[in-house]
Amino acid sequence: MPKTETTPGTEAAAPRTRLRWWTELPLILLVYACYSAGRLFARGETDGAVDHGLAILRIEKFLHINAEHPLNRLFTREAWLGVPADFWYASLHYLVTPAILIWLFRARAVHYRAARTWLMTSTFIGLIGFTLLPTCPPRLLSAGHGFVDTMAQYSSYGWWGGAASAPKGLAGMTNQYAAMPSLHVGWALWCGVMLWRYGRTRTTRVAAVAYPLLTTIVVMGTANHYFLDAVAGAAVMGVGLFLTPYMMRVADLIRAQLPFGAGGSQVAGSSIVSAGCQTSTGERFPRQRESRAGSGAPPSASPTDAGEGAPAAAR
Repeated sequence: MPKTETTPGTEAAAPRTRLRWWTELPLILLVYACYSAGRLFARGETDGAVDHGLAILRIEKFLHINAEHPLNRLFTREAWLGVPADFWYASLHYLVTPAILIWLFRARAVHYRAARTWLMTSTFIGLIGFTLLPTCPPRLLSAGHGFVDTMAQYSSYGWWGGAASAPKGLAGMTNQYAAMPSLHVGWALWCGVMLWRYGRTRTTRVAAVAYPLLTTIVVMGTANHYFLDAVAGAAVMGVGLFLTPYMMRVADLIRAQLPFGAGGSQVAGSSIVSAGCQTSTGERFPRQRESRAGSGAPPSASPTDAGEGAPAAAR
């Protein structure tokens, strides 16, 4: 069972902060359901979403950072790149992110709560971005802007259709204009940070750098996001990281007000950790002190204090 690290003198407080999978799993599923529902219902006006997408594209062209154009042409021309990229975009953020959460919960439990709070906080910030700034992705712009929807082009290879990574026939179950910010990139960056900080091998360090970098290339090459969408995804994670300690404090305050939270506090606040037995360092049995008292020495005296010739306490 994963437990948080404790410092000497705080062992009694550990049960209050111990996390259990049967409480964590529903919480994560609830947050993901809210995220999915938010993406579904945060539908902006189509004309406004297209205008936002074109505005981003104009800014990128002005700054000469529209890397999505050459990448999309490459993925469109080379199926051996385009097809794996489509599978990457459609599946890995659903697999890698939960896998790293589980790994942290089991192997790095002391860091899990902060990491989970960072991910969830950033996700909700991204949802606000989808709501306030609906953005048409490059793949949905008119053909004159030079983009090809690689997921539609290679749809025969996978389960998706012409609606990004949504399964065929379920295009109406997703928001096609949730491009800004790119949480594909944001979540990949979170995964990379977790692997870099808590991984112990060279392989995890390489994956920590490669995964967010390749994800950024994939979301642009498949024409699902602009470069500035990726930048915004990284910025959202930065804001989420800044807010994480404050969110954890708020969660602690709310927990303290709940009935079961108050009960846990009372148990945690007790200074007796040995079920009422008065023991001292080195004692193995609760009644050992009485035996020492019966030997003629004061209860707190050591054998030296009782005299060199004092008989040893019965054991």
